[in-house]
Amino acid sequence: MARGHGEKLSRRREVALAALLTSPSVTAAAEAVGVSEKTLRNWLHEVSFAGEYRARRREVVEHAVGVLQRAAAFAAGTLDRNMTCGAPAVEVRAAAIVLEQSLKAVELTDLAERVEQLERLAKEAGIDEKPAPKT
Repeated sequence: MARGHGEKLSRRREVALAALLTSPSVTAAAEAVGVSEKTLRNWLHEVSFAGEYRARRREVVEHAVGVLQRAAAFAAGTLDRNMTCGAPAVEVRAAAIVLEQSLKAVELTDLAERVEQLERLAKEAGIDEKPAPKT
């Protein structure tokens, strides 16, 4: 499985990626893998490792968003029912939630499009991606 600049990630680095995704901190991930925290942080500064970590984090988040999207129709129906339940406080709160979430969804979509455009422009300009920030 080729990564980054054609190099293969070692088995230990593969385990480190999994640990980073499931551990509460870099320190805990390093302990789980059996490497020092400094080693793991150094790996996070390497372009290929950091890129793979970002890609896997993105997959985890996309999966979670998919789960939420599947539940969204049910949640929207629940809010819709509560907007006409006869209890004004519940109806106002349900309506406020619907409006807040609708606005956030539009903002996030716009932001994602802008980020994609900036990434495309940076790639066309030959600007390399930076390693993941320290966590």
